[in-house]
Amino acid sequence: MAWGDDGTKVILDSIYQVYKNLGPGLLELVYERALMLELTERGLKARNQVPVRAFYKGHDLGIDYRLDILVEDKIVIELKSVEQLQPVHEKQLLTYLKLADKQLGFLVNFNESYLKRGIKRVVNGFEEPPVDMLNINDN
Repeated sequence: MAWGDDGTKVILDSIYQVYKNLGPGLLELVYERALMLELTERGLKARNQVPVRAFYKGHDLGIDYRLDILVEDKIVIELKSVEQLQPVHEKQLLTYLKLADKQLGFLVNFNESYLKRGIKRVVNGFEEPPVDMLNINDN
């Protein structure tokens, strides 16, 4: 994970401090509120439950999704407290990044024995290009 000027070092250390102090097994909301305190105490601008509107072909669908935490208006943190992260959780964060037009996010599962296994870095804009179904040769 990058430790760049974008605040990721402070974010990751804040996540670790929350895990160290609370441990695994609590509700997601507990971790969200504790992490908000940790981030703001460290001088980062953080907002929680940030609404993001869904659009389709330029049309407002009238549906808001909620980002668990948005840091410095650029990094999305999606929190979980589940037995194990699933591929759908990473896809969910990637979709949130696209809807919010953000590039970087962290998926964090606080319900892990070792926190390192519960943190995934997700970057918008670096996925595999789609397969062009019209040019596939089935021979």
